[in-house]
Amino acid sequence: MPQRARIAAVLGPTNTGKTHYAIERMLGHRTGMIGLPLRLLAREVYDKIVAARGPGVVALVTGEERIVPPRAAYWVCTVEAMPEGMGTDFVGIDEIQLCADPERGHVFTDRLLRMRGLHETLFMGADTMRGPISQLVKGVEFIRRERMSQLSYLGSKKISRMPARSAIVGFSVDNVYAIAELIRRTKGGAAVVMGALSPRTRNAQVDLYQNGEVDYLVATDAIGMGLNLDIDHVAFSSLTKFDGRRMRELQPNELAQIAGRAGRGMKPGTFGTTGDAGQIPDDWVEAITSHSFTPIRKLGWRNSDLRFGSIDALVQSLEMSPDNEWLMKAREADDLQVLKSLSREAEVFARASNPASVQLLWDVCRVPDFRGISHAEHAGLLQVIFQHLHERGSIPADFFARQVKRIDRTDGDIDALSKRLAYIRTWTYVAQRKGWVDDEMHWRDATRAVEDALSDALHERLTQRFVDRRTSVLLRRLKQKEALLADVNDKGEVTVEGEFVGRLEGFRFRQDQGATGQEAKTLKQASLQALAPHFHLRADRFYNAPDTEIDFTEQGGLMWGDQAVGRLAKGDDALKPRIVAFVDDTAGADVVQKVERRLQHFIDRKIAALFEPLLNLRDDEALTGLARGFAFRMVESMGIVPRAQVADEVKQLDQDSRGALRKHGIRFGQYTIFMPLLLKPAPTRLRLVLWSLFNDLDHFPEAPPPGLVTVPNIRDVPMQHYTLAGYRPSGERAIRIDMLERLADLLRAQDSRGGFEANPDMLSITGMTLEQFSDLMGGLGYKAEKAERSKVRAADTVVTTSATPEGESGEDIPVFDAAQIEETSPGAAPDMAQTPAAADVVAGTESIDDAGYAPINEDPEPVKDDDNIAETPEEELLPGTAPDEALSGPEIEVFYTFTWGGNRGARGGNRREQGGARSGAPRGKGKPQGERQAGERQGGERGDRGAQGKGPRKGKGGKPQGGPGNKSKTYESGPRKADRIDPDNPFAAALMGFKNKS
Repeated sequence: MPQRARIAAVLGPTNTGKTHYAIERMLGHRTGMIGLPLRLLAREVYDKIVAARGPGVVALVTGEERIVPPRAAYWVCTVEAMPEGMGTDFVGIDEIQLCADPERGHVFTDRLLRMRGLHETLFMGADTMRGPISQLVKGVEFIRRERMSQLSYLGSKKISRMPARSAIVGFSVDNVYAIAELIRRTKGGAAVVMGALSPRTRNAQVDLYQNGEVDYLVATDAIGMGLNLDIDHVAFSSLTKFDGRRMRELQPNELAQIAGRAGRGMKPGTFGTTGDAGQIPDDWVEAITSHSFTPIRKLGWRNSDLRFGSIDALVQSLEMSPDNEWLMKAREADDLQVLKSLSREAEVFARASNPASVQLLWDVCRVPDFRGISHAEHAGLLQVIFQHLHERGSIPADFFARQVKRIDRTDGDIDALSKRLAYIRTWTYVAQRKGWVDDEMHWRDATRAVEDALSDALHERLTQRFVDRRTSVLLRRLKQKEALLADVNDKGEVTVEGEFVGRLEGFRFRQDQGATGQEAKTLKQASLQALAPHFHLRADRFYNAPDTEIDFTEQGGLMWGDQAVGRLAKGDDALKPRIVAFVDDTAGADVVQKVERRLQHFIDRKIAALFEPLLNLRDDEALTGLARGFAFRMVESMGIVPRAQVADEVKQLDQDSRGALRKHGIRFGQYTIFMPLLLKPAPTRLRLVLWSLFNDLDHFPEAPPPGLVTVPNIRDVPMQHYTLAGYRPSGERAIRIDMLERLADLLRAQDSRGGFEANPDMLSITGMTLEQFSDLMGGLGYKAEKAERSKVRAADTVVTTSATPEGESGEDIPVFDAAQIEETSPGAAPDMAQTPAAADVVAGTESIDDAGYAPINEDPEPVKDDDNIAETPEEELLPGTAPDEALSGPEIEVFYTFTWGGNRGARGGNRREQGGARSGAPRGKGKPQGERQAGERQGGERGDRGAQGKGPRKGKGGKPQGGPGNKSKTYESGPRKADRIDPDNPFAAALMGFKNKS
């Protein structure tokens, strides 16, 4: 070394620009080499010099990475990997205070004592090294650099209150992961930096922080070694650490080295604690902020003048003690421990029989224990490597390939990837040793590719686990008080700044369920702020939407398409419900009012359209006296009231009052007084909702499917629910009230005292089998007597026309209409066998629906010729009967005879609203069947069921028959004469004329 070569020590606290100064000095020389404490820091410096001078002149040499271009002039290395004897013009050693480190100190001390540049040598580090350097290095020049920014202490803070741009320091992997997970939940995410990470993973994580995607960094004390990051605050999660052998307290100078990362350039920084770390002692705080620490008195040292004559000689040379008071023997390092372990193996001891083999063994023992599994396993691996190298001169390619292939997997969680990354670092280190493998470049590239793949996968897993990008983005934009850009697609999915945050259902925001705790609050805050303009736009679109896009549910909900926007609530009037809009509070009062007004308009128009006859009845001022009182009862009952409940009021109505009420569409039926137009499906559905609301029901009854003539009579359903739905329970089923009135018209024409049979028209109206019909009649108060007889063939049927007495109306005054006059002559019933439709028999029923009524059961076609009987298909014969046997005996059929079995008050049958129970006699051959008493029940509860009829209980649909304007007729317990005509009937004159013509 030239006599005028400069040796300088640039000392001072962190953030003084020492490393930057050394790089500038090195680039001022033709060649240079700089040693750095961490592989991560070496990569950072390498990237800076490459950016300044290009990759062709810059080399990177670490234990696991070697990039050496042919014309390399500047060498960036880890301290352990610095090649000796290069003769560069400049040499620099960073973080020289690590000479006192118990594990690595001897390496730094060796570089302090023996590594020199031809023209300049720089040592950069803490001011505590001034004493040892001045005593051990001759002619050294000291340069004092002051910190460029102020460092202050903030005390202890919860992580949830940690300021942005903070680094939280942990001293174990588990601690780092736990802190990162907590920050993700409360702050949106954190980057993770640890010394065990590969440079690629570390750089990717640092970029997350440096680019502002996250505002928090969770790291080990590795960040204290010269990593330059934009950190405003450093928080210690603990004041103790495990140093590889024991738990110990961190010293003030160690805390200062890490805390000094806060504040870059001229920007001040702060430090403190978090979690269970407690407070830093006041005298330590003073030392850290004033950068005054106890000077270092001893440096770690290990003999570098090694003797390789034998293993024992090598061990002795490594265990020599220093002869300088400033030096102390270093702690037994891992490489020396492995050497001693292998020397006890007979095979290894035998192979290491000359200086070359002993030196090879020492080189193998210096392979770092990246895996950190156990000393024994690490020694076992190195023994295999040594045996291959000693026996063959290199590691076999197939063996090396198997090791690499076993690690080359990117599946698994963070821990699995971290372990594989540690394993590949071992083989990467081996591949970097000159002459250890054949085709060195191939295996260096192969191991580097595996490490890069694992690094990328690990970065991805770390980001997935510890970074919630959407929350971090929203937090950052909120902090910057910028307008957030929200978008809602046609599916209602809401994205804010491109990140999915939830769904907009109507006017309520449903955020993503994956968010919890503070994250959920932040997410909702940012989302609703961004959605404010969308709420107003959507409210405008809803206000102008047609009524066809809005509907109500059977439980009182209000829907806009498939989205709930409100619900109905009880109002002062059953026909005037209130509106409760489903709108987020943050949408604003204007949006709420607009939605409520639109929904109120909708339901008001819906009620006005569907209940028009009822509203006209309510508002008709021409109705007075008893008629007005009866109209009030009809409005209160929403257009349907059982006749038994208003029997006295009906008797008191005169003909003028009834006529005025009939003009509003009221039909006075035998069992029910109702408005036919309100029996249609839409009004029925709305009636059930409005009645349930007004009566404070928790669960609303639902309307039966449209078009069903009968539905099951369920025990637990109150009778009033059936009435509101337009049905009347009778037996095991409930029949629609308009169809029941049509059936009543047919029954009045029968001899209920002498007995009658059900005709096809009766069965067609109800859509029932004969067995089911008998049960229905029992519910109406009739006795059903079952019997058998020989079936008369159609060919032998004699069609006769017999006079049938007129039925009796449910009113005192019979009502007829023109259609009935034209269709049927008084006192004559149409031919049952030739009846084309039920409408021809029952013409006094208003039309309720256009679909859903059962077709009329027609008689089978008569057999035209007795000779064709033998050709009758077998399926028409009795089961198990041969054709010849069928001719030998008559076919048996079952029939029922119905007679009136109760008083007039019992005709309602099963009045659950009045209390009581149903009863019935068991059925048997030739015995009365289905007899029902007038079952009554209190408070809407069902009475006991009567005997059930045989056969399936299946209701059939049917179509409404009868012309408009038909009215029901009055009835009595017995038949009446056909020429009895009410003189007050408006059709009396026409009837008399018709009678005279006949």
